[in-house]
Amino acid sequence: MTDEKSVRPARELTHQVHVGSVAVGGGAPVSVQSMCTTKTDDPASTLAQIEGLAKAGCEIIRVAIPNAAALDGFGEICAQSPLPVVADIHFDHRLAIEAARRGAAALRINPGNIGSFDRVDAVIDEAGSQGIPIRIGVNAGSLDPKVDARQDLTLPQKLVASASSYVEHFRERGFDDIVLSAKAHSVPITLQTYRMLSRELPTVPLHVGVTEAGTLRQGTVKNCVGVGILLEQGIGDTMRLSLTADPVEEVNVAWDLLSSLGMRRLHPELVSCPTCGRCQVNLIGMADEVS
Repeated sequence: MTDEKSVRPARELTHQVHVGSVAVGGGAPVSVQSMCTTKTDDPASTLAQIEGLAKAGCEIIRVAIPNAAALDGFGEICAQSPLPVVADIHFDHRLAIEAARRGAAALRINPGNIGSFDRVDAVIDEAGSQGIPIRIGVNAGSLDPKVDARQDLTLPQKLVASASSYVEHFRERGFDDIVLSAKAHSVPITLQTYRMLSRELPTVPLHVGVTEAGTLRQGTVKNCVGVGILLEQGIGDTMRLSLTADPVEEVNVAWDLLSSLGMRRLHPELVSCPTCGRCQVNLIGMADEVS
């Protein structure tokens, strides 16, 4: 009988990159990420939220840069943040270039919505010059139009094909400090996609999560099922558990998930009875107070 662990991907095989001081891949502990919900052009509010997330156990924080007006605030945030800051860029490659120059610890782009490859190449070159990694973020809702139009591929196959082509392009330009994500809101599609990615691109660190997972209860269930299965199978180097809620909840759920798998622990584990008619005390209230 084949040992199940012998056929699992090995995290140690992935190429290690550094987002600030946080190692991702290469056998490093699975890191916990979240994303600010504040406006980046309001650095005081954003830094206050980052402080709260850091106290909750967040290790990497991402902020949106929707326009050039946010760049000054972004630079101030990078200079004062206790966590490494990832710049989240859509559509305008010039914002990614400027974010790299203003202190981003990493960039997150979807090459499919950045535009032509000469624009993507300009971002790659600037990231290389600044010595920072890029997360290639492929999303089921914004696939490369050429791949999306193919009728012979399933959605997971489209996600993998799109992601693989981008990785190949980055490598052809001599840039290997890549983290890859290919997200969907469906748990089964997420599982299929990341399993294929881990087989086809075994050396690329993977950022895992179920995107647009929903509100606190639904999003927690979907992420814990999807990400929990992947992590247990040895897939995933860093994660963000997307919730339509206070981002501190994303961090709390992430640590609970890692603890339940015995991978990492931030807080003591509370073991408590679900109670029944034999219980003689208000155990639910007591457990809530302790937790």
